[in-house]
Amino acid sequence: MRALTFNAPEQAELRTVEMPRITPDEILVRMKAVGICHSDYELLGGRYIIPISYPVTPGHEWSGEIVELGRNVQGFSVGDRVVGECVVRLPDRIHHFGFSLDGADREFFTVRPEWLHKLPDGIDDLAASFIEPFTCGFYGVQRLGGTDASETVVVSGGGTIGLVSAAAAIGMGARVIVIDPIAHRREAALKLGADAVIDPLAENPVDRVMEMTRGGADLVIEAAGHDRSLGKVFDLVREEGRVAMIGINIGREVSSHLGNIQMRNLTVKGCIGSPGVWPAAIRFLERTGLDLSPIRTHSFPLEEAVSAFELGKQADKCIKVTLLNS
Repeated sequence: MRALTFNAPEQAELRTVEMPRITPDEILVRMKAVGICHSDYELLGGRYIIPISYPVTPGHEWSGEIVELGRNVQGFSVGDRVVGECVVRLPDRIHHFGFSLDGADREFFTVRPEWLHKLPDGIDDLAASFIEPFTCGFYGVQRLGGTDASETVVVSGGGTIGLVSAAAAIGMGARVIVIDPIAHRREAALKLGADAVIDPLAENPVDRVMEMTRGGADLVIEAAGHDRSLGKVFDLVREEGRVAMIGINIGREVSSHLGNIQMRNLTVKGCIGSPGVWPAAIRFLERTGLDLSPIRTHSFPLEEAVSAFELGKQADKCIKVTLLNS
């Protein structure tokens, strides 16, 4: 079968490998769709938030179909459409699927049943590949108490995680403002249902947010992880407001107005992954009917995975690039 492999930092290759064999406690899944994530580029670059080694197959934003069950597996059937969590437990330690364990950028792969969630009929395979990133945004909003129609939520950063965070807040009824310097990201935010967007290169985002909110947002979601966004995040929120830190920033130091945390009596929480929210997030997507397709800009067959990764580096041209197993 075909599999994308990172052989070493900055060395990606599509290879022919042997079909995996399942143990009695495992499930064999045929990949349907896999999104390329910013974290995959951290892995390709030789850095990640937990230890990694090469070679490794990436892919953690996936949807698939069960094709074989180990004899001890219960609760699933061949033909079930499923998605799987990224942060998983094995006897030795916590692992990240697609990072410290080989992931889904291959035609077939093995998983354990406790990682899986069945898909409702109303969510197709391509839309299901957005569930993993959506759970991260959903978790970020929920971790800060959720939101509703009485609140204004500002999302700083309009990449995939920023946009799914915005979508979660939109689905909860909040007024949502997205800040991003790239035009097609702002356009995607509006298509998702954001009430307003701000270009931080054309106007001062803090001044604009203060003007629109008369004192700051109830909840700010920092989803960019970039220096400029991190430096302003505590200036965007109202007194006694909340801040969710979702954007990944590895190894850099950033100047920020930390005194505002105390002076404004803010609640600030770091958010990594999406523990404990998958069933709720899937129900939320099914019942709200949120359409996340404006985030998806390009799709490639698995055999063009290396080219897909090259395109995905160009933020001015794409948001979410998806690999498909035809």
